[in-house]
Amino acid sequence: MLDLRNEFIMATVKTGYGTKEGFITPKHLNFYKARSKHIGAIIPEPLYLDKGLRELPTQIGIDHDNKLDGLKSLTSLLHKNGAKAIAHLNHPGRMANPKIPENYFVSATDKACENGGAKPTALDATGMKKVIKLFTQAAIRAEKANFDYIEMQFGHGYLLGQFISKAVNDRKDTYGGSFENRCRFPLEVLEAVKQVTNLEIIARISGDEMTPNGIKIDEMQELAKILAKKGVSALHVSAGTACSTPPWFFQHMFVPKGKTWQLADIIREVVAIPVIYVGQINDFSDLDTLQQKIKDSFIAIGRPLVADPDYVGKYLGLVKENLRPCLACSEGCLGGVKSGKGLGCTVNPLVGKEDYVIAKTQHPKNIAVVGGGLAGMTAAITLKQRGHKVRLYEKNELGGQFNLAYLPPHKHSLLKLVQYLVKEVADHSIEVLKKEATTDDFKPYDEILIATGSIPQIAPIEGLKDYFWAEVLEEHNIPTNTKSLVIGGGLIGTEVANMLLSKGNKVVIVEMLSDVARDMEMIERKLTLKAFQNENMTVFVNTKVKKISGKKVFIEGVDFKKTINDIDHIILATGMKSYNPFSTINFDKPIHIIGDAIKVGKAKDAIENAFYIANEI
Repeated sequence: MLDLRNEFIMATVKTGYGTKEGFITPKHLNFYKARSKHIGAIIPEPLYLDKGLRELPTQIGIDHDNKLDGLKSLTSLLHKNGAKAIAHLNHPGRMANPKIPENYFVSATDKACENGGAKPTALDATGMKKVIKLFTQAAIRAEKANFDYIEMQFGHGYLLGQFISKAVNDRKDTYGGSFENRCRFPLEVLEAVKQVTNLEIIARISGDEMTPNGIKIDEMQELAKILAKKGVSALHVSAGTACSTPPWFFQHMFVPKGKTWQLADIIREVVAIPVIYVGQINDFSDLDTLQQKIKDSFIAIGRPLVADPDYVGKYLGLVKENLRPCLACSEGCLGGVKSGKGLGCTVNPLVGKEDYVIAKTQHPKNIAVVGGGLAGMTAAITLKQRGHKVRLYEKNELGGQFNLAYLPPHKHSLLKLVQYLVKEVADHSIEVLKKEATTDDFKPYDEILIATGSIPQIAPIEGLKDYFWAEVLEEHNIPTNTKSLVIGGGLIGTEVANMLLSKGNKVVIVEMLSDVARDMEMIERKLTLKAFQNENMTVFVNTKVKKISGKKVFIEGVDFKKTINDIDHIILATGMKSYNPFSTINFDKPIHIIGDAIKVGKAKDAIENAFYIANEI
C-alpha cells in the first residue's frame, strides 16, 4: 500500500530540462522543489531505459549507474520536502522519437503508428529478453537512487500497451491473439521487475485507448484484477494513446473532463487496491468531487501543478493566495517541450525559472499601466507586488481581446485566466480607471507602461465595406444558418470558422498561404481541421479575395478564378498589428511598450514579456 502524507500525487510531466546525456540538472531540482512542498508524492518525468529509446533529446535517463548521483539528488530533495519519489519506467517501443538519430524502434508489431512514426521491428525472443533486462536494471537503479516506488507504464500506446492492444498487436505466436496472450509479455516484464526490487509497484494503464479496436475498459478490468493478484500496489488509470489519440493522452481542453475519472471508478469496482484518479483535475471543485469518492485511493495532478506549484497547498489552505489556473491548452507545456525550449506554461512565466527572485523595489515609483489585457494586468500585478504604486487605465472590460478567446467551441477554460487576473488586480488593490488614457493623464507618473495590444490588419480588397472581425464570436453577433466568408485562415480565422460551423452556418475560408491553422497548437489544430471535414465547410488555400460586390465574392488562385455567391457575412481575419497610440509622442519620462503593443504574439508571449519588464523597473 502507498504510504503518503496525503492523497495527492504529481503525475509525470515531460520537462525537457535534462542534458543530452540524460543527467539531472539544477533546473530539474528547482522545478520539483517548488512542487513538492505540500504533495504526497511526485512522479518525475519518464526515465528512459536506454539512450536509444528517448522521447526527448534532453530526457532524464536511468540507463546507467552514472545517473545515480543526479537521481539521488532529486529523491533527497523530495524527501526533504516531505514528498515520496516515484520512478516512472517506460519503454516507448515504436513511440520512441524518430527525430533523435540514435533511437531504435521495436514493438509487438512491425507496423508504424498510423499518425506518424518510424517503422518498428517486431520483437523476437532475444529482443524481449533485452526489454526485460532494461526494465530490471532500471528498477535496481531506482532502488539504489532512493526512490520509494516504481510506476510501470502499461498504457498510453507505449511498448507494454502495444502488446496489450489488439489494434496494434497482430502477432500469431503466444504473445498475440487472445487477451491472455496479449498480456503475457507485459506480465513477464512485471514479474521480472518484482524479482529484482523490494520497491512496491504502481501500474499505469489506459482505461480506454479511445480508438477503434484498441484497449477497452472491459479488458482493463480483467487486467486490473490480474495486476492486483500479482502484487501491484495501485492502479493509475488514464486514457488514450500517444500514437492515435493524443488529445486524450494529454487531457487537452477539447476532450470532456471526467471521463478518466469514470474509467477509474469502473476499475475500482473490481480491485481492492488503491486507484489513482487523473485527468484535467484543474479546479478546486474537481478535488471536492473526487474527495467524495476516493476513499482509500489517490489523486494525480499533472499540468495544473505546472501552472501553479502551490495548487495542493492552496487547496489545503496552507497557502493563502488565488489559484493560478491551468487552461488544459497544452500551448506552453507541450509546445515548449516539442520545440526544444523545455517545459513552459501559458499562465506562469516562472516555469523553468523557479530560481528567479521577484525582488521588492528599493525605490517605489508611481506608475501608470495603459491597457487592461493580459499584458497590462500582469504588469500591474507584478509592479504592485514589488512595492510600486500602480494605476491601470482600461476604458473597456478588463481582459482585452482575450475576452473573445474563450468563445469558440471547447475553449471555455480560457475564461479562467481572465477571471484569475481580474481577481488578482482587485486583491492587490490596484486602482482601475475606466477611461482612455491621454498624455495629460501621464503627468503625475514616474514611468508609463503601454499595453494597448493590437488591432486587425485591414486587407486592401476592392469593395470591402461591411465586415466583422473576431467580435463576431460574441453572442449578440454570431449568425446562425447563414453563409459566411472568412478571409484569412490563421488562428483567429479558423477559430471563427469553427464557431460558425457549430452554429449551423455554411462557411468558406480563403487563405493566401498554402495551409490553414498553421499557428495553432498542435492538438488543437488537428481537432479543428477534423471539424472542418464537414459538408458546410469549404477551404481555399493559395487564394486571394480580389473583389467584393454585394453578396458576391471574387477569388483568384494560382490557376483559377471563381465567384462565390450568396455570402451573408464577411469576417476579416488577415492578421493583427501592434497598436500604440502614443508612438509619435516624445515623453520626458521612461516609457515601456509591452505585450502585443510591441510585438504581436500569443498569450504566453504577452504575459512573459509583461512580467519580466515589470521586474526590471
